[in-house]
Amino acid sequence: MAKSNEKIIKVVTDQGPLAWVFFTAYIGAVIYFFQFDLTIWGFIVALIKAAFWPAFVLFEILRNLGV
Repeated sequence: MAKSNEKIIKVVTDQGPLAWVFFTAYIGAVIYFFQFDLTIWGFIVALIKAAFWPAFVLFEILRNLGV
């Protein structure tokens, strides 16, 4: 049998404290959106809204800057 000369490359990413800030902002957004509809579907919708609200904020900022 032939020997394999493949090298294994291990990639390690460290998000640091910024990941904690984003996670905390996500949880805060879920709590904010969940206040308006206290059902299980309201919670699911709150999870989805919390994931996408930064995109809408960035869109509005760029639109107001005229980009």
